[in-house]
Amino acid sequence: MSFRVEGMAEPVDLPSRLGILPFRNKVLLPGAIIRIRCTSPSSVMLVEQELWQKEEKGLIGVLPVRDTETAAVGSMLSPGVGNDSGERRLKGPADVLDSQKQDGKNPQELIHWHNRGVAARALHLSRGVEKPSGRVTYIVVLEGLCRFNVQELSARGTYYTARVSRLDMTKAELEQAERDPDLILLSRQFKATAMELISVLEQKQKTVGRTKVLLETVPVHRLADIFVASFEISFEEQLSMLDSVDLKVRLSKATELVDRHLQSIRVAEKITQKVEGQLSKSQKEFLLRQQMRAIKEELGDNDDDDDDMAALERKMQSAGMPPNIWKHAQRELRRLRKMQPQQPGYSSSRVYLELLANLPWQKGSEEHELDLRTAKERLDCDHYGLVKVKQRIIEYLAVRKLKPDARGPVLCFVGPPGVGKTSLASSIATALNRKFVRISLGGVKDEADIRGHRRTYVGSMPGRLIDGLKRVAVNNPVMLLDEIDKTGSDVRGDPASALLEVLDPEQNKTFNDHYLNVPFDLSKVIFVATANRVQPIPPALLDRMEVIELPGYTPEEKLKIAIKHLIPRVLDQHGLSSEFLQIPEAIVKIIIQRYTREAGVRNLERKLAALARAAAVKVAEQDCTVQLSKDVHQVTSSLLDARLAGGAEVEMEVIPMAVNGQEISDAFSSASVLVVDEAMLEKVLGPPRFDDREAAERVATPGISVGLVWTSFGGEVQFVEATAMVGKGDLHLTGQLGDVIKESAQIALTWVRARAADLKLSAAGEISLLENRDIHIHFPAGAVPKDGPSAGVTLVTSLVSLFSQRKVRADTAMTGEMTLRGLVLPVGGIKDKVLAAHRYGIKRVILPERNLKDLAEVPSAILAGMEPLLMLLKSSTLSSHPLLSPTSATCLLLYSKANPTPSYGCFCCCL
Repeated sequence: MSFRVEGMAEPVDLPSRLGILPFRNKVLLPGAIIRIRCTSPSSVMLVEQELWQKEEKGLIGVLPVRDTETAAVGSMLSPGVGNDSGERRLKGPADVLDSQKQDGKNPQELIHWHNRGVAARALHLSRGVEKPSGRVTYIVVLEGLCRFNVQELSARGTYYTARVSRLDMTKAELEQAERDPDLILLSRQFKATAMELISVLEQKQKTVGRTKVLLETVPVHRLADIFVASFEISFEEQLSMLDSVDLKVRLSKATELVDRHLQSIRVAEKITQKVEGQLSKSQKEFLLRQQMRAIKEELGDNDDDDDDMAALERKMQSAGMPPNIWKHAQRELRRLRKMQPQQPGYSSSRVYLELLANLPWQKGSEEHELDLRTAKERLDCDHYGLVKVKQRIIEYLAVRKLKPDARGPVLCFVGPPGVGKTSLASSIATALNRKFVRISLGGVKDEADIRGHRRTYVGSMPGRLIDGLKRVAVNNPVMLLDEIDKTGSDVRGDPASALLEVLDPEQNKTFNDHYLNVPFDLSKVIFVATANRVQPIPPALLDRMEVIELPGYTPEEKLKIAIKHLIPRVLDQHGLSSEFLQIPEAIVKIIIQRYTREAGVRNLERKLAALARAAAVKVAEQDCTVQLSKDVHQVTSSLLDARLAGGAEVEMEVIPMAVNGQEISDAFSSASVLVVDEAMLEKVLGPPRFDDREAAERVATPGISVGLVWTSFGGEVQFVEATAMVGKGDLHLTGQLGDVIKESAQIALTWVRARAADLKLSAAGEISLLENRDIHIHFPAGAVPKDGPSAGVTLVTSLVSLFSQRKVRADTAMTGEMTLRGLVLPVGGIKDKVLAAHRYGIKRVILPERNLKDLAEVPSAILAGMEPLLMLLKSSTLSSHPLLSPTSATCLLLYSKANPTPSYGCFCCCL
């Protein structure tokens, strides 16, 4: 709103009927000027009919209205006379109320109309460009002239008109009222207060000179409306001024409002002066914060108990931070106090301080006295087999019992999936009565995942280690670093290098997370790592850990695990019990031998779960009926029916009935039990995936040998196929092979060609085995990448079988690295490879002699199940062997438990 100094004369004639423009939640007072943008059909029609089409600028009535609740559909209120409160209620079309952004209202809305308004004339009227839809916009500048009272309200088309009567005094009445002593006193008081306000505003605004003219030229009854219209007051106060027809009442209210506005300006100046006096040159940027503090002091609202900062500070004090870190936290807290919540860095600083307050600086799990016997029983209960692994854990716990603060080694469980690495770490936490937290490192390529992001970055956060400690809320948990061999590296850093500090007992006392930016003590944390392979782990990181290998389970161990652990867990997960589903040991053996060939037991658990799901469907659909035995007779109801017909009372008692000494419920349960047999097994799991005849069927022609390899999933059997064809003496290799295994194939071919005469593959005078023919060697399962040196002996055997046209024994598998001179070097993973051979039904295994010591790790049950003869390749030179010439550098050492004296043979032993 605004006002003018000139043009304050009241309208000479006020028509008896005016077009009504609703003014929502606002009031136009006489002397004030408003600008309204009319867009709705009702307001546009009103402007066109009452203002635009008239040659002289006409008058319209501006009537205040207020929002209220929605009325029921179909209700209608007819126009009437206003009530005592000065309001008239009317329900009309939605677009009637359009003024100053009043579009889009609900057509069923109730409107509270005020029964007093102000007649206004248009000072300026402009018409906008008509839109393609036909809508037109008008912009009207209106000046309030005089008050009027609504006598009757009626609709004219889409807008409303009202029969009005003027409320302001006539000229004669004004002259008589101005001689009233009370009015003269009120006028002087109002002008004095208004002059004081103008004097204060002169110090800040240069345009208040025009306001002084108002005090000297404008009548006092008009001054009250003009001054009040320039203030920001509530809608209720505006209505009160509009209803103040009496001059004394109007001047009293105006004086009160002017004085209140003057006092608010003075309080603001006082606050500003106080703040500016406290500010130094370096604190100018915190002016708004100081103003807020001064406002709180003026209001007396300075209670720290309700302040979030005070609560955060108390939380930080109870966190038990070291002195140097507490000083750092106090600095950050003081910095946060100087910031406003709207500032960009406020939320990040607040989150940082909350992290410092939530970290377990001193809080740890209470450790009870270790009972090694109980810990051993718990390990035996949770894990079957793994004797050496459990013994190493017991040794670790024994050292912790004798010296709780001992810096023990970091255990790293290495083995194929599903052998119980993670559950072993959880058992250690249970035995120590500590909390357990798991940190997955699989696929982590960013160093910030370990050390955290620096706080300068958007969206920064602490590393996984600090976040894990925050979750468990203790500083001495058992922390599992899962899949530590799956970390990678790129331009963002190397997580494995960051783990060097974490796993070093001499360095992790002052572990520095980039987000925290303060040292944190990790020496009380017990770290346990898991991996599938050792090779991807960097040597420096591997040097900080003690590797404990979990090679896998034998079929007998899998059977015990399935009976003791897997079947009860699967039944419980599927809502079953042994009363509904029974899986005999013979069926479990068939699943192990024919459906799963793995080092762990995960696939075995999946197969058992498939059987449980099939049983759950049958149990859920089964409609069992209990057959009564001949000892239980059917009750005849003729006597009962007769007594009931005669109106007699019948006493009934529930008596539990038994069938052959057993409750009927027991009979029901026994009738619904489902025992898995081979027919159901094949129906649910399909035909068997493996059988013992696979090796015999695949090694049916010369040139095929059976090798043993090690993968991240344990030991596996690898077939090697070789064939000859007409060609130019080239060697072709297929099967997605790596560079190392390609070199092993070339070495094997070179060695066989050099020893062709000794092995009786060609006559002494022949030039070459490859004359006019090519050799093609293939490793089946071409979609699986393969690499490594342990296939050398297998390749040699395959080539010798091809050139000699003698088949390799199907019950024999081999492993070993071959050199160009014929030496056989030791390889790793002997236990896994022997277990893999046992799973495939292979009875004989050829191993390098220097791997003889590794057979001690193979379970005795596996060795007993194989033939007592184990063939070990030995690198030596023999001159008197009848089957080999003196130039041969390789022979076979036959080792038998029954006959410890070794005997010798050649490669043909396996043919």
